[in-house]
Amino acid sequence: MLTAEALIPANDTATLERASRSSLPALPWRDVHNVPKEELTSFIARLERACLEHPDSADLRTCLGMARAMNLEVYKSIDALEEARTIDPTNFWAQMKYAELQYRLRVLNLAEPETRRAMDLAENPMQLALARRQLQEIRRFAREGARNVHWTKPLTAPAIALSVMLVVVFAAMLWR
Repeated sequence: MLTAEALIPANDTATLERASRSSLPALPWRDVHNVPKEELTSFIARLERACLEHPDSADLRTCLGMARAMNLEVYKSIDALEEARTIDPTNFWAQMKYAELQYRLRVLNLAEPETRRAMDLAENPMQLALARRQLQEIRRFAREGARNVHWTKPLTAPAIALSVMLVVVFAAMLWR
């Protein structure tokens, strides 16, 4: 079994010591807003190697998805979280972080059912409270007017109109 301590660099003794005496998961940093880009990139590389070594670990893929989201790699983050959900469909954290990413991207029509699914997977009151809070926020955003644009209409007519307008403007500029 891979532990979180294995992902922490050996020379980071303070974090290793804190991880060994804490009941919280070991993190190489405490303030996620001030993580140096190089550290985050290095951590993502270690997570990718760990995922290759342990292909059946939904927890590692969830951590990888979260790290990639912090690094603003949205599509890779979605892919990692979807893989985690595929590996273990009953993993609360994989489901919750996938729903949270959708919520943060303001894809509310997808975030709400995914958060409800995470509520169904909650194993303790803390997880349930976390999912309920997120669901409240999603519903508040939807109620207060966050727009969810559904791309169900074809864009061929506006694209043709724009093209015609550009040709007319170009022709007018050449005429002068």
